[in-house]
Amino acid sequence: MFTGIDEVDWASLRHAYGSAEDVPGLLRGLASADPAERETALDGMYGAVHHQGDVYDSTLACLPFLLALVASEAVPERGGIVELLVSIGQEGEERVGDDTRAMARAAVRAGAEVFVRLTRDPDPEVRRAAAGALVRFLDAPARVLALVRERLTVERDDRVLLALAEALGVFARRHPGQTAEAVELLAAQSAPPFGPGLRLAALGQLAGCAPDRLPEDLVPTVVRLLRERSTLRPCRAGEPDRPETDTLIGRLRRLRPSDEEGSQLLRTLHSALDGRVEERIALLVGQLSSPEATDRCNAVWMSMGLFREWRADYGEPVALIGAQLGAEEDRLRDAALAVLEGLLDLAAPAADHLHTLVASRPELWVRHWEHGAPTLGTGLKALALCGDPRATPVLAEVLAGPVVPNELGRVVAHLGSAARPLAPALRRRLGEVPLDSPDTYDRAAPLLWALGALGDVESVPQVLRLLLGMPDGLRSRETVVESAVRALGAFGPAAGEAAPVLRGLLDSGAAVAAAAALWAVQEDAAAVLPVLLGELRGERRGRSAAADALGRLGPAGRPALADLRRMAAAEDLWQRTSAACALWRIGGDGETDIAAPVLRAAWTANPHTRPGVAECVAALGPVAEPLHDLLRAELASPRRHQASLGGYGSHDIADDLRLLRMCREGLSAG
Repeated sequence: MFTGIDEVDWASLRHAYGSAEDVPGLLRGLASADPAERETALDGMYGAVHHQGDVYDSTLACLPFLLALVASEAVPERGGIVELLVSIGQEGEERVGDDTRAMARAAVRAGAEVFVRLTRDPDPEVRRAAAGALVRFLDAPARVLALVRERLTVERDDRVLLALAEALGVFARRHPGQTAEAVELLAAQSAPPFGPGLRLAALGQLAGCAPDRLPEDLVPTVVRLLRERSTLRPCRAGEPDRPETDTLIGRLRRLRPSDEEGSQLLRTLHSALDGRVEERIALLVGQLSSPEATDRCNAVWMSMGLFREWRADYGEPVALIGAQLGAEEDRLRDAALAVLEGLLDLAAPAADHLHTLVASRPELWVRHWEHGAPTLGTGLKALALCGDPRATPVLAEVLAGPVVPNELGRVVAHLGSAARPLAPALRRRLGEVPLDSPDTYDRAAPLLWALGALGDVESVPQVLRLLLGMPDGLRSRETVVESAVRALGAFGPAAGEAAPVLRGLLDSGAAVAAAAALWAVQEDAAAVLPVLLGELRGERRGRSAAADALGRLGPAGRPALADLRRMAAAEDLWQRTSAACALWRIGGDGETDIAAPVLRAAWTANPHTRPGVAECVAALGPVAEPLHDLLRAELASPRRHQASLGGYGSHDIADDLRLLRMCREGLSAG
């Protein structure tokens, strides 16, 4: 297996962390008799030689040895090595001028004959991994299909049969001109007498490669099969014991769902159904209504992908997710909380369940960690983020307690006017923030955000205390100053006593924020314009912020028009967008011919620009009618604006909800 390994100049090769001289040890570790050593070695291969999917010259040098390792029955647990080979050789994004990945793919294909032998290996985990490798790397479609068909007739291990069904789906997608037989095999497997697991796997693959072959009653069929499978699901007593290693692979294994196979089956089907949202919602409702907690838990985790990508009425599945908060299983309750926290306003149908949990479990209001600052409990946070006023008295109790999570201030803003009773306590907490502590920013910024959002003018003295009392050189001092200045600006003319302090900041690192706040407080164009024009003509860092501030001046910003016109043709997309918005807000109809095309192009080029552009259109009123078609099209689109970018997080939903709100406001303003 390792013939010639010492003849490779590993020290001259590289991996993610530098010299590859440690790679021979990793390769030998893969063949160790010690399970912990094998897992550590595999973790090292993924961590260095194939770091985050990258391929290096050392990766290429490993391939002959990896292929030799999987070919030897003397090596235990070779399924993981086959999966590593599949990951190294699979198609992926290739950098311009870098053909290393293509070379890796070619090398794995050149050794693909080994996967043919592995489909008959005594180890079912090897056979399972080999099925996927075979269809991806053996360049003989007719032979591949014949081999898969043969294995389907003799294979008895359920997990290998599922892998073979997946292999048929991959084959159909890779060879669109030769799909007929693969589709027929999948269609046969999706019906009796095959078991529910294999039928679910076949339906998931048909949804991706031949949706016309799906049954008309797809959702009831899937839900019925899911429940049949649950009643038959065995405990995997025959699985080998795994070492408790402190490796990424070990941690991921411990985090896997208790029914990873079922989770994957339904995830495949959901992914293949894609934009068939009504069916996916119905499928989720069926899963969430299952008598089996494991099936419901899988459905909860699966739901977030649908919620983040598509706009729809999710009232029924969200309410069912809320119902899981009363479950006895910690895993299910925690999954439901994690999903509801990320839904913000969309979690409203679960608000009663959230409130019941919060009211009955005060010990969950604040989470304490072994390392790091305490955080707001997920249930309370989710209740507040969906705007439910019942969160207010609970947050008031937290604010009155000895430990107040810093993030509480950020959460308060989502309650709107319902959070006004919290203002005195927030104000008091801001007055208690130390002026010279390393955590001054962490404690002050969320409170400033909340008080600004609430328009709490009575907190001006506490804000000024921060601005005037923080010593130079304090960590994040400039960021605290900008947060404080923005809060003063949010108070508007009622914060007039802060004007002298804001003027004093016009020649500081927070000049743009101070100028914007000073305009909100006193509308003193003579003081503000020179600062903003200087930033507009200066370094790139502050130009977009200066343009945004100038736009809020309206006609008073006319001296900046010439600079903004030049900036609207800048190379940087964000600068062009900020300049065009400001140009239009200042010059009105007279700047439509320049501003409208720039904003339309930005809207199309980068979906991240859309909330800001829509906000600009809403502020402009009837003048922005030339862009109203963009707003109408966005409101009619079933897909969230960032879905195609692959960014998945609660911010995706928050930004999308803001965009939709701005679109509605823009059309009503016109």
